[in-house]
Amino acid sequence: MSFSFAASLGSAQLPNPILTASGCAGSGKELSQFFPLTELGAIVTKSIMIKPRSGRATPRMAETPSGMLNSIGLQGPGVDYFLENDIPWLAAQGARTFVSIAGETVEDYAVLARKMRNLPGVVGIEVNISCPNVENRGMVFSCHPETARAAIEAVRRNIGGELPIIAKLSPDVTDIVSIAKEVSHAGADGVALINTLLGMVIDTNSMLPKLAQKTGGLSGPAIRPVAVRAVYQVHAALPHLPILGMGGITSGRDAFEFILAGAHAVSVGTATFGNPTAVIKVKQELEEILIEKGFNSLNEAIGFAHREVLP
Repeated sequence: MSFSFAASLGSAQLPNPILTASGCAGSGKELSQFFPLTELGAIVTKSIMIKPRSGRATPRMAETPSGMLNSIGLQGPGVDYFLENDIPWLAAQGARTFVSIAGETVEDYAVLARKMRNLPGVVGIEVNISCPNVENRGMVFSCHPETARAAIEAVRRNIGGELPIIAKLSPDVTDIVSIAKEVSHAGADGVALINTLLGMVIDTNSMLPKLAQKTGGLSGPAIRPVAVRAVYQVHAALPHLPILGMGGITSGRDAFEFILAGAHAVSVGTATFGNPTAVIKVKQELEEILIEKGFNSLNEAIGFAHREVLP
């Protein structure tokens, strides 16, 4: 029997389960010089906002043991530039694309969703609700069930049923399962777990925070156990909800751990800074491991760690 590496996230059918992580590869142009983007299940773009943003003051990145902190501030050219330049380029490459969108208000998400209709090569929308909500004193949308639901409802209402919606959730909550249930009920076809954890580094020489904004998002291998836990918990509670797993994946074995926990696909992010071909390495190693373990398909391995162990 031949092995099937095909993956699905809602109605998006992908040839393999390896995606980029939003924010770590722009819209794929940087990576395309190292390999064809068609080698990946899909490209996930940097989160797009309505207006251009210059991002936060520097310094805005700092290395930490087994990871890094960033406080980029969703720097980008805005949605109109993205639609005019990046989408046609991605379509010309034959890439399958998940567009990540982010807003400061619920209406921002509604406007962005309307602009995502009928775009060539776009197979889904990642809704980054791990951003501060300026309507709610700067609190993060995905940290509160009501605001998480409102943002996803706005996207679903304005995108219709044409594209799958993947809600990207923050791990900085006490009960991520309750947030996942809210966004699922609001119309999300899946969840992306996890975004970065809020962290801080202080320079012991200057005795001041290393980042200009003091705090930033922690990514890299240091957060992988937290991400695997979140995927496992959400899959246990919502076994039919597709999960895009991410957080410190640097090898096929790391990706396999996420699949066993319940992820349907994985995103590779921080690893690409050190090795631009990390996504291809993860893809090859994961397929080899699945075959070596005796699985006939990726689907057979999803959530395997939840099986009942007989005495």
